[in-house]
Amino acid sequence: MESPLRSPGRGEVVAERPPLAYPAALRALAGCFANTARLLWQRRMHLPQGRVGMRLQFADGTSARVYRETAVERDPAKDPCVLIVEFRLRAVRGRGHAAFRLESTLNTPLFVGFPGFVSKLWLADDERGRYRGVYEWDGPKLAENYARALWRVLALVSVRGSVHYVVLPGLRRDALLDRPAVAAGTGGSAPAWWRLTRAA
Repeated sequence: MESPLRSPGRGEVVAERPPLAYPAALRALAGCFANTARLLWQRRMHLPQGRVGMRLQFADGTSARVYRETAVERDPAKDPCVLIVEFRLRAVRGRGHAAFRLESTLNTPLFVGFPGFVSKLWLADDERGRYRGVYEWDGPKLAENYARALWRVLALVSVRGSVHYVVLPGLRRDALLDRPAVAAGTGGSAPAWWRLTRAA
């Protein structure tokens, strides 16, 4: 039986690269919209409730609550990886965060149709006003391509310099949530914003 995860070595963590050029990002997003329409028609997109309400704690001392999960009905990932994205919205304060969480479901077509998408946990704003998404993807390169395309969209509404991502090859999302120590091989020098320390 195949192991559900393999701990990544230090060199395996895929650090962020610059965003895709605008034409490439637009092509990727257009393809995503078309695939999302197909998934909706086939009723393969779901909103599981099992992880909603869970609070994730990170090595930088912040924490955030899962307020939504989106998943696609598909074959199990053959080359699983975890993708974590963070950003801080521009000019959103107080009740504006609640409004963003409500309307954020409209952003679903921006990601669910990308090749390799498996699932996403939507995290509410943390103590520093940052949002995170914790994804499972099938294929680290596909996850990275998505993150670099999404960057162009997030940059329109985010504080300059606040958009970041990291790809952790060989990990399944639930394995990371159940045992955050599986990513310990990334080392203490890795950026603290994405290093999960506890999920409860």
